[in-house]
Amino acid sequence: MENFFDKSLHFLGKTNNTITALNIGSMDGVMFDEMIGYTNMYNFNVLYVEPIPYLFDRLKSNIGDVGLFENSAISDYDGEIEMITIDKEVIDSGLIHSCFYGMSAVYPPKNGLGGEGDRLTVEKYGKLVKVPCITFDTLMDKHKLNNFDILKVDAEGHDFKIFKQIDFKKYTPKVIRLEWINLSEQEQSEIIEIFKTNDFIYEISGQDIVGLPKYFYDEIFSSSKPKNNIIKKTVNTQNNVITIVTGLWDIGRGELQEGWSRSYQHYLDKFQQLLQVDVNMIIFGDEELEKFVLDNRRDENTQFVRRDLSWFKNNEFYDKIQKIRTNPDWYNQVGWLTDSTQAKLEMYNPLVMSKIYLLHDAKILDKFNSEYMFWVDAGLTNTIHPGYFTHDKVLDKLPQLVNNFHFVCFPYETNSEIHGFKYQELCDLVGKPVNMVARAGFFGGKKDAITEINSIYYGLMNDTLSQGLMGTEESLFTIMTYKYPNLITYSEIEGNGLMGRFFEDLKNMTVEVKSEVSKDVVVNNLDTSKVGLYVITFNSPKQLEVLIQSMLDYDKDFVEKPKKFLLDNSTDLSTTPRYIELCEQYGFEHIKKDNIGIVGGRVFVAEHFDETDLDFYYWFEDDMSFYPKKGEVCRNGFSRYVDNLYQKSLEIIQKENFDFLKLNFSEFFGDHSVQWSWYNTPQDFRKSHWPNNPNLPTQGLDPNPPKTKFDEIHIHKGLPYITGESHLSNWPIVLTKKGNYKCYLETKWGHPFEQTLMSYAYQETVKGKIKPGLLLLTPTEHNRFDHYDASLRKES
Repeated sequence: MENFFDKSLHFLGKTNNTITALNIGSMDGVMFDEMIGYTNMYNFNVLYVEPIPYLFDRLKSNIGDVGLFENSAISDYDGEIEMITIDKEVIDSGLIHSCFYGMSAVYPPKNGLGGEGDRLTVEKYGKLVKVPCITFDTLMDKHKLNNFDILKVDAEGHDFKIFKQIDFKKYTPKVIRLEWINLSEQEQSEIIEIFKTNDFIYEISGQDIVGLPKYFYDEIFSSSKPKNNIIKKTVNTQNNVITIVTGLWDIGRGELQEGWSRSYQHYLDKFQQLLQVDVNMIIFGDEELEKFVLDNRRDENTQFVRRDLSWFKNNEFYDKIQKIRTNPDWYNQVGWLTDSTQAKLEMYNPLVMSKIYLLHDAKILDKFNSEYMFWVDAGLTNTIHPGYFTHDKVLDKLPQLVNNFHFVCFPYETNSEIHGFKYQELCDLVGKPVNMVARAGFFGGKKDAITEINSIYYGLMNDTLSQGLMGTEESLFTIMTYKYPNLITYSEIEGNGLMGRFFEDLKNMTVEVKSEVSKDVVVNNLDTSKVGLYVITFNSPKQLEVLIQSMLDYDKDFVEKPKKFLLDNSTDLSTTPRYIELCEQYGFEHIKKDNIGIVGGRVFVAEHFDETDLDFYYWFEDDMSFYPKKGEVCRNGFSRYVDNLYQKSLEIIQKENFDFLKLNFSEFFGDHSVQWSWYNTPQDFRKSHWPNNPNLPTQGLDPNPPKTKFDEIHIHKGLPYITGESHLSNWPIVLTKKGNYKCYLETKWGHPFEQTLMSYAYQETVKGKIKPGLLLLTPTEHNRFDHYDASLRKES
């Protein structure tokens, strides 16, 4: 994958001191706009252009006084222009989905606001406004700009009118990105011709086209020059972790009466949007669809399986489905069912009720060696904004969410039927009242789980159809969600059943993962106001000062709320007066020791805390500072910042009865994807517990050590965390009174090392005696700037 936009902006930021960027269609400068990340990192000089007044006000508030601003639309004349937008009060109140935030467009709209899927929303909540408009040259003259380096245009279908005004003899841009998906074929062709005429290399990726002058492209990508000025699509970025499975067939839905009718062309249009998603896809369909797919995808991340409609007729369930479908007792049981797709269309239920089988076939045929596979309906972008997939890349976050197999459910109250499946019979199959339904437009999980899910589904479908019971695939998915909580988790959306809620929550990592397991979680009676903060320090008051300031910048509760203790291990006694000053300034109790070592100090802290009346404590070394930069992620893709971390982490450890909760997924030498305890446990335990990895490497780190065994991901107030076998270490952690005793005091060693404590805690975790937790977050970093002689370092 070339990834023109990302690599070129990083290249410019690292090699140039002064970069000018034009951000046309800035919206609020933050939401749906990744430019903010590059701007913050490299201090680009940016001219922000946004025509909608309320968005412009939020833009200026979000950006502050570090840019230039223009509250106009850019068009091919100076004057006024009519635009359509969604009233901000409607969005802010939650009446419609937040994906409409910023979906304004010049009227008549070419973007989602002009699509059939959003027609009712636009008719009800759309608002026409007149705004000033100016030409591109007027924009440049008004803000006294002679040139620019980066142009990013997101003008919802008006992009070509802006782009064609650029005089390439007058201006010398290095990066141009335009929104591609909403342009006509004619406009797309003209853009390509302009790029070629001006010797630009271009890449079509997702919903955008990005062009770079050839000389600049060569400067960045000198080792991989393209042959014909084009790289058609980018290749999968997920390293074969995720594969999407889908399919599309024309079953005649366009012939149904109004309300049920949708043309096949409508589905093709929506499917084309889905095909822009930059992940691996396995696609089922007929010969005509294969041609369509190959026109819109690259071979490298696409596997097409030719399968026409006759395949759905030639299975053992087809006749059973038709027998029920044509039975008046079935289709007359409720008024809406008579004219529904499942009653009127011969192939509707045979197709939709085969999604699990197609997913299982995809697992068998998979050329990508995927870890996770998810079914996505070909027409899902009819109700889900495609930006979730192409811009927000929410699919990349699924491995953090799904532990086995996952459905999305919505509340459903009835006493008659669910999708035509008799309600009482469905409850009898489940064994309790059913009050939710599992959606079928999106589902899936770990590849290893699919075979078992397929087997369960097959048996359930055979049994229910044989009894004359039929709804749709959602009826069966619902039964499975209730009956197999050990295999299936679910998350809930709103009662309207629209999947947009799930993808919005996934974008923000606020999805709550649930299951129907009857598990009585006894919440302990510990008091989250009785908390200690322990910091161990050595020969550097400045390190302590920087740590405290990082806490104040990140979440001042870490300094203001707990009872604070400083374990001063320093051998340089000239530092003592300054340590005492800092302790007095910030309210620490100063505990002076004569270098009892890092782990020696760690055990001392455990003993000291055990004597207090506190219920929890946080542990920090003085060089493990917080990283208070919002919007950034660690090397493993986890956020560096979350608000109210102090209180949320306490609530999580209390709620889950954890003995300890690690704050960092990524640490200095490694991360929690690897089970570091493997290196430190006794050889007999290693051989019995990890029979496939019984021996340590002769030197260095093993390239294939055992992975950490995790159980479930949960989210508490927007903060994700995971249960399982997280290792104990000296990185920032919060412990309970009981957890502190079990980890450090129940068994004692004369002179333990960190590895000793890690090994012991892991073996106790495997026995079920210690329960650890881990935040899916990386809020701190190793920041030792005041170094000391290695001979002074002691473990215990």
